[in-house]
Amino acid sequence: MSTTAERTDVLVIGSGFGGAIAAYHLAAGGADVTVLERGPWLESKEFEHDYKLGSSYTRVFDFTVGDGMSILGGNCVGGGSVVYFAAMPRAPRFVFDRQGSIGRRMWPGAVSRDTLDPWYDRVEESLSITKQNWNDVSYAGGLWAAACNHSGRTANPLAVAIDNTKCVNCNWMMAGCRFEAKQSLLVNYLPAAIAHGARIRPLHEVQHLSRTPDGSYRVHYNVVHDDDYRLQAGSGVIEAKIVVMAAGAGATPVILQRSEAHLGTMPRAVGRYFSGNGERLNTAVIDEAKAAELFGLERGDGLAYAANHIGKGPTVASWDKLDGSLPEYSRYSLEQLYFPPGLGTILAQVPGATGPSWFGKEKKEILKQWASWLTIFTMIEDDNEGVFGPPPATGNSHRISQQMLGRGNLRYEPTKNTLGAWAASDAEVKEILEKDGLAKVMPWTNDLVGAYTVHPLSSCRMGDDPHTSALDDRNELRDHPGIFVTDGSAVPGALTVNPAMTIAALAERAVPGIVQAAQRRGISVTYGAPAPDGSASGRKNVLPLLPSARG
Repeated sequence: MSTTAERTDVLVIGSGFGGAIAAYHLAAGGADVTVLERGPWLESKEFEHDYKLGSSYTRVFDFTVGDGMSILGGNCVGGGSVVYFAAMPRAPRFVFDRQGSIGRRMWPGAVSRDTLDPWYDRVEESLSITKQNWNDVSYAGGLWAAACNHSGRTANPLAVAIDNTKCVNCNWMMAGCRFEAKQSLLVNYLPAAIAHGARIRPLHEVQHLSRTPDGSYRVHYNVVHDDDYRLQAGSGVIEAKIVVMAAGAGATPVILQRSEAHLGTMPRAVGRYFSGNGERLNTAVIDEAKAAELFGLERGDGLAYAANHIGKGPTVASWDKLDGSLPEYSRYSLEQLYFPPGLGTILAQVPGATGPSWFGKEKKEILKQWASWLTIFTMIEDDNEGVFGPPPATGNSHRISQQMLGRGNLRYEPTKNTLGAWAASDAEVKEILEKDGLAKVMPWTNDLVGAYTVHPLSSCRMGDDPHTSALDDRNELRDHPGIFVTDGSAVPGALTVNPAMTIAALAERAVPGIVQAAQRRGISVTYGAPAPDGSASGRKNVLPLLPSARG
């Protein structure tokens, strides 16, 4: 390992929502900012329209199999924003008053829907988020809306970070957007950060942190081989006065666990209280004749929601159960979601199977009807029951394959509350889609990879209680001043909706405090940059909330 450490004012670990937002504001404020990203840096023209091994799909994803829970996340410059479906709803008001497994309010007293709304506004301005209308939704979304209406439920088009003037309806969003229609961080915060001098280093995987004699931090990293992520191409150290951790809820706690031998005791909540955002999927095999009979829907060229090439990601959700008057664990959203071949076809079970439910002869038969599958994504309130065990020797997992696949140290045993909420949401999906013979519905199996999530949260969560939270209400790691966590691991619990908007808003909210901490450590930096495109109306909304304005 190199004995000569580089130096930077601020070192950001990860380039997803939590990392990119912090990097932009700190660089725009005058700090010397370096971003380390473990994945590759792909340009839009490199995003391929296939799901072959070795393509952009396997290069930019990280699939980590744990004990009872598997995590699918981004692994590239831009992080999860490159592979997400761009659904950007705000969290319901009741979420911030949740008690969950600890029996008292999980969120810090300083954070509520009211106090977070101005920061949501900032994100909305920066990412050009728009609410779709019914002319924007996919056929699959329209079918889901019609089924909801037919069964006495309501449905709504989703707010999305998509420029519909550029969208070609190709539905390859999970492999990266070739057309820059999806508002990933590659087209806003990251280029703006670079314009202000931030340096982004792909294929740099942080291993642990240690402390310098003057109270700064040394960030130790390995350089990952470009094609085979199991191999190392070097290593190094960078010293920074401020460290912003945004490696994702499946990696940030692992880095901190490995750092404990060098930094001293970590807060108890580091690596505990993990939430998969309560996610679960159901597959419905649609009877095409019934869809035509009940709703008058026609599939046109026959590809309207048939697998890869036509359509969009999620466009319609049913939010009838997002009612704050309902008891905890009975509130959830139901969202139509396209999921590509691979996990979607493997984990789907056969409705009414007489033999094995996710493989075998009967599974082969329903695969012939793949063009008529509709997937419904459920987000419930879980119990934050995930716990990370001892960290692997390097990285966040033991890498099994050249790209994408690893074995992690997360253990997840669903509680009675979580299982009950999943069962209730499964029953609702079944009732909606099986009414009058429209479809046959079954949830995805948990037998193969356990539960699964594309939105990992809460593994280093913020809060007021030092016993049950790793961060204070400004996202600073307890007992380790100068280390901040701004990714999904900071979110206290399941949100019942897609979390990207809330992660981004919390990151925006954290920046003024990070700037203040940087100033105290002698960094010449200010806060006050506009949105990446220069818009400033959102900034006016947050000025009264800044620490200096409150005295």
